[in-house]
Amino acid sequence: MEGEEQTSLWNKETVPKVMKIVSTRLPQRDLISLLLVSPWLHRTLLSSPSLWLAIDLREMNNAGDRLIAAVSLPRYQHVKQISLEFARDIDDGHLEILKNKCLDSLQGLESLNLNGCQKISDKGIEAITSCCHKLKVFSIYWNVRATDIGVKHLVTNCKHIIDLNLSGCKNLSERSLQLVADHYQELESLNLTRCVKMTDSGLQQILIRCSFLRSLNLYALSSFTDETYKKISVLSHLRFLDLCGAQNLSDEGLSCIAKCKNLVSLNLTWCVRVTDMGVIAIAEGCTSLEFLSWGN
Repeated sequence: MEGEEQTSLWNKETVPKVMKIVSTRLPQRDLISLLLVSPWLHRTLLSSPSLWLAIDLREMNNAGDRLIAAVSLPRYQHVKQISLEFARDIDDGHLEILKNKCLDSLQGLESLNLNGCQKISDKGIEAITSCCHKLKVFSIYWNVRATDIGVKHLVTNCKHIIDLNLSGCKNLSERSLQLVADHYQELESLNLTRCVKMTDSGLQQILIRCSFLRSLNLYALSSFTDETYKKISVLSHLRFLDLCGAQNLSDEGLSCIAKCKNLVSLNLTWCVRVTDMGVIAIAEGCTSLEFLSWGN
C-alpha cells in the first residue's frame, strides 16, 4: 500500500513538475509520443500550452487533411508555428479550406514553412497568407509554381516578415525583389538561392532598402555584376553571406564587402575571379569572421 501511495504521489506531483520543465525543451514530435506513455503524462501534457503552439507535419503523408484536422481543434487556437516541409498530399484546396473554416485559429501564426510543397501555387499562397497577418517567417523553398503574383499576395497580406526563404523558386523575377524591398525594410534574413531570373536592379533595391539584413544567401546565382556585389558593403548588420558561384565577383568587389565588419560566415566557393588579394582584404576587414570557404 505504501508503494502505491508513493507512486500516486509521484504521478500527481513530481511528473507534472518535471514535464513542465522538459516540455519546453523537447521537439513537438517527442512530446506527442509521450502522450501515449501513461495517463498521467497524457493529462499533464494536454494541459501544457507550449505543446499546442506548433504543428509539425514535416515529410508526412496526408498532410493537408492532417493540418485541417489539427487546426480545427480548440487546443490549437493559438498556434504560432506550422511546418509542412516536404509534406505530401497538400495543395491549394487544403489552404483554401483553412481560410474558410479555420481563420480564427491562424490569426496568431508567426512562422510558416512550405518548403518542397510542390502542389501549392500562387492561389494557395493567397489563401494562407490572408489568414496570417502576424506572420514573421515564411519559407517556400523549391516551389516552381510560385510566381511574382504569389509574392504580391504575401507582401499585401503579411506586413511583418523578417525572415524570407524563396530558395529554388525559379519563376520569381526582379519584380519579386522590388516588392520585398518596398514592403519589408525590416527584413533580417533573405534566401534567394537558385532564383535564376533575378537581376542587378532587383538586388540593388534590396541592398539599398533592407538595411537590417543579417543573413543574405545568393548561392548559385551567377548573373549579378561586380558593381552590385560592391553595394553589399552598405549592409552594416550582415553576419552571414553566401556568394558561392558568384562568377562576376572580383577582388575589388570583395574589398568593398570587407567593409561588413560584423560578418561571421562567408562562402566564396566557385568565385573564380577572386584571388589572394580579395581574401586578404576580407581577413583584414572582417575580424569577426569564423567561417570562410574559398576555392573551386
